[in-house]
Amino acid sequence: MDNGKAMQLLDLHIKRQNLKKHIFAVAAIMKSLGKCLGKNETDFYLAGLLHDLDFEETEGNPKEHGLKAAEMLRGKISEEIEYAIKAHNSENTEFEPKSEMDFALIASDAVSGLIISCALVQPTKKLADVTVESVSKKIKQKDFARNCSRERILFYEKLGLKQEEFFDISLNALKGISNDLGL
Repeated sequence: MDNGKAMQLLDLHIKRQNLKKHIFAVAAIMKSLGKCLGKNETDFYLAGLLHDLDFEETEGNPKEHGLKAAEMLRGKISEEIEYAIKAHNSENTEFEPKSEMDFALIASDAVSGLIISCALVQPTKKLADVTVESVSKKIKQKDFARNCSRERILFYEKLGLKQEEFFDISLNALKGISNDLGL
């Protein structure tokens, strides 16, 4: 599947703009992680771009989230991407993460919300004013961005990355698409 077809699917299945922004954020982080890890950047990007394809449809039934997306995409994406999409919701499915792509998608999904929350508390509300140090401080504050699972962010460790390195990769990826995110 190429980027154009993936975008058509997103337009067809995702109506909420904030969800699209989240998807673009995760895709950008995934692409950067793919590059850093010496993996196929396009595959990592597509996993991020398509991971929540079914979110609006399965919102009331978390046990289906990821599974429906994988079903819709079967035969159009690699088995590795399909599995990562199912495994990114491992809390609700039987698909346990096992590959670097799986771990990266889980960590990217969670850290995107933390970094965006860090931007939104800046006076300028811009990613340009967020630093790795500020993200490192905010992750320790349990009452900050409560919906961003710290446990899921820690999947970066399974990639052999240090926290500072993971935050730097993620933050720079989001800064690279800050206009698209409105931040």
